Amino acid sequence: MVGKSHVPNRVAILDDYQGVALSMTDWSALGAGVSVQPFHERIGKEDEIAERLRNFDIIVAMRERTPFPGTLIERLPSLKLLVTTGRRNAAIDVQTAAARGVLVCGTSTFATPPVELTWGLILSLARHIPRESAAMRTGAWQTTVGVGLHGKTLGVIGLGRLGTEVARIGKAFGMQVVAWSQNLTREAADAVGVELVDKDVLFQRADVVTVHLVLSDRTRGIVGKRELALMKPTAFLINTARGPVVDEQALIDALRRSVIAGAGLDVFDEEPLPVDHPLRRLENALLTPHLGYVTVENYREAYGQAVEDIQAFLAGTPIRVIEPVDAGAFRTRQI
Repeated sequence: MVGKSHVPNRVAILDDYQGVALSMTDWSALGAGVSVQPFHERIGKEDEIAERLRNFDIIVAMRERTPFPGTLIERLPSLKLLVTTGRRNAAIDVQTAAARGVLVCGTSTFATPPVELTWGLILSLARHIPRESAAMRTGAWQTTVGVGLHGKTLGVIGLGRLGTEVARIGKAFGMQVVAWSQNLTREAADAVGVELVDKDVLFQRADVVTVHLVLSDRTRGIVGKRELALMKPTAFLINTARGPVVDEQALIDALRRSVIAGAGLDVFDEEPLPVDHPLRRLENALLTPHLGYVTVENYREAYGQAVEDIQAFLAGTPIRVIEPVDAGAFRTRQI
């Protein structure tokens, strides 16, 4: 795995937007002979990525920020190990990596940060917290009238690890919770204590719709013009999953025409969101820059395990290996 002629010693850390990766764990544990270089800006074009990373042996990628299709992997002649934060990464062509002799490894991440942010967005929309905070700084006092959550209906799309926790918090707020996804069973919904409903019924009944689906061919655009039209004009849409799960243009149109009351968005079709993007100009769109996973605790966990992955690889005993199973499917192997 590690050739005798060259010991991998050049590590790139991608998408370190806040410039904090080096402070989140002890990278010096990799040894004095290993150099670590963080990249604080997003490298957007594949040609530029290939050029800037061509001499790195090991790359640490923030989950699904920079894609690694087969065409890019084939243009990285020095690459031997690709570590992704998270236990899977749909933006990495694991099959091509394996064919090229590149090992892909993952890390753990915590479920609680995106769940907490989801509720931060819900509460901020319901009680107009950002708007009232901004108004206070101009000398104003009580400029809006919020809505309560108790007794309202929360619609959860996707009742997996994150959706389940969001649903439980909704129940703690005294909300009625309904759920739907393509594979959700009544037994799974009953186990969480929520009501399984048809997709259309969820959009019609919910006062808050929150999306917790993995992006795939089946889920891309699953919330579109038709679904938004079914929602109450007083309802909110929350997306902390992946941008393309919601048809972005349909959502922009719905917000412009007040088809729904507002949206809380942490994820977008293009990230970072372009400066001139129309969502930035909509007052009923509450935007955060993909903060779902961004906490000190999550960074320490992910980067700490990334160092462990690299150490294990260099020792010839790789851990947390993500193996190709079939197109678009991955299996994590813990050694």
